[in-house]
Amino acid sequence: MLYREAGDFKTSYAADAQTFPLAFDRWGYWVLLALAALVVPFVVNDYWANALLIPFLIYAIAALGLNILTGYCGQVSLGTGGFMAVGAYSSYKLMTAFPWMDMVSVTLLSGLVTAGVGLLFGLPSLRIKGFYLAVATLAAQFFLVWLFNRVPWFYNYSASGQISAPERELFGLVLTGPNAASAVQYLFCLAIVIALAWFARNLTRGTVGRKWMAIRDMDIAAEIIGVNPLRAKLSAFAISSFFVGISGALFFTIYLGAVEVNSAFGIQKSFLILFMVIIGGLGSIFGSFAGAAFLVLLPVVLKLVGVDLLGWPTTIVAHLQLVVVGGLIIFFLVVEPHGLAQLWRLTKEKLRLWPFPH
Repeated sequence: MLYREAGDFKTSYAADAQTFPLAFDRWGYWVLLALAALVVPFVVNDYWANALLIPFLIYAIAALGLNILTGYCGQVSLGTGGFMAVGAYSSYKLMTAFPWMDMVSVTLLSGLVTAGVGLLFGLPSLRIKGFYLAVATLAAQFFLVWLFNRVPWFYNYSASGQISAPERELFGLVLTGPNAASAVQYLFCLAIVIALAWFARNLTRGTVGRKWMAIRDMDIAAEIIGVNPLRAKLSAFAISSFFVGISGALFFTIYLGAVEVNSAFGIQKSFLILFMVIIGGLGSIFGSFAGAAFLVLLPVVLKLVGVDLLGWPTTIVAHLQLVVVGGLIIFFLVVEPHGLAQLWRLTKEKLRLWPFPH
């Protein structure tokens, strides 16, 4: 009986338009943040931090970025892995060229560099859309991977072609490199995720977000009522690439520490982020987190159940993961196109009316 609107009064327009209109949701949100920031870093071990929490936070940022472009603005992109590579290699060049630069500046500047690249590759969206735009972004994916693989300047002329993150500290704590503590890395990623989620939520609820959704729903009608397609589409590409670039920088500096572009940022990465958005829910901030959590947690659960509990070979479990993901994508596209976010909304509506029939 706690999940009710009875007695929850709104006395201003700001209170009526807030993200969590029910007091129960607001308290739950703050409790979740408190647990994530004040409890989890002190109880989680290195395995769970590196296998689950840190990749979830990084992929959530990438899913947020792609959801802004595809879910809110309706521009299909298959080049997310390439833009993540831009963020990773930008952070590497900044860290090696400017050893005095702190990690916050490195990460934000990597996002800005990626935003500029995304702006460039977003220009075709002014003339093409749908399948043709997806093919154009796919070409950007292959071009960017080829560029970072073939131009030695990007990996500082290393014989192996691999890049490794130098050791950096933040507030006296080691953040990158082999000596970095998982709890410090987790808190750094968590702070960036909270800031970017807050930014994305306010952006999508404002004038810019309404212009994106107008372009998504019917671009010709949006242009007739005064929406500038040039600014709307390019801003979506730039902001989406900014998010994806930050996730790529964190993926390299915090999560892996050393990457090779073909294995870390290939076309599989682009499809993985797209699957997160589809399963989580297009046009939903919560859906980006839900999709990222699901696809990061799925291989861990299948390994625990299939390999550790049932004794299945790892190859069978790996193939089973592909079957499960493919089946879920078909299910959500056919049955519930708005993904896990819509299922969560329906569940909350049922809780608000329970135990009365509806």
